[in-house]
Amino acid sequence: MTREAHAFWLRTPGQGEIRPVTLPAPGPDEVLVRTCYSGVSRGTETLVFAGRVPADQYAVMRAPFQEGDFPAPVKYGYLNVGTVEQGRADLLGRSVFCLYPHQTGYVVPAKAVVPVPDGVPPARAVLAGTVETAVNALWDAAPLLGDRVSVVGAGMVGCCVAALLARFPGVRVELVDTDPSRAGIAGALGVDFASPADAATGRDLVVHASASAAGLQRSLELLRPEGTVVELSWYGDRPVELSLGGVFHSGRLSIRGSQVGTVAPARRGSRSFTDRLALALDLLDDPAFDALITGASRFAELPDVLGRLTSGELPALCHLITYDGE
Repeated sequence: MTREAHAFWLRTPGQGEIRPVTLPAPGPDEVLVRTCYSGVSRGTETLVFAGRVPADQYAVMRAPFQEGDFPAPVKYGYLNVGTVEQGRADLLGRSVFCLYPHQTGYVVPAKAVVPVPDGVPPARAVLAGTVETAVNALWDAAPLLGDRVSVVGAGMVGCCVAALLARFPGVRVELVDTDPSRAGIAGALGVDFASPADAATGRDLVVHASASAAGLQRSLELLRPEGTVVELSWYGDRPVELSLGGVFHSGRLSIRGSQVGTVAPARRGSRSFTDRLALALDLLDDPAFDALITGASRFAELPDVLGRLTSGELPALCHLITYDGE
């Protein structure tokens, strides 16, 4: 028994296409999922679309169900929500999240899908992979009660970090971005907003997610002595230049990298990747996250949409992709 599906592939850098796929029948420990929604992770996926993954990062940047290799042809993506149509009885008919590319249907091991909680709308659940990144970053950052925290960069990752920090008791959060229109997003998330020039200083912790050297430099300038910047940006093949004179040494400042490919050391051994993803889905039971979905397009439009997102013609945080039947 087989089933026809369609998948988005990057044919060459800057050129995408929809290809047919023949799906096998699911085995005893597998499920067949019909995709309802997928999300475009604008930062990472536009770098992939433009062919800007550095050669030494090809292995690190592989998505769990990626096919092909960088720079192209490659099938890439990892924010997928669908309905289980065949497979394990306890999953039949359930909405599930999977780290799968943009494809109308797929067969994966049952352990690769995580049920979407009843209180989380399937469209919002596409954010789970990004909230998972934010969870890992905060496990790395370990903010304390009453900390003064700034998040520099109001993109998809930065906004998810800010949304979670807003729930910490006594923590005052400021979201910092060069785009004044992001003030409305900050308000929806329940945090303050400032431009880089007007951002509060003397911060205990700064989470940097602007993917720019200027943003990282400003993050260091916002810290109190012995403060820490947690670096979440991924720069692709772009070099990053910093001025580390001034107070970097005298203030004993720190820059700490955080990357979702491993569970943060503070939780390693006690939490699995599945545990972390399930936590991210539970945290999405909050309508504030709907502010991060800033547009929607049909699956058939995805080759054009990714080109427009990459060029900046189509501004977005998370752009939702919808599929037939939804």
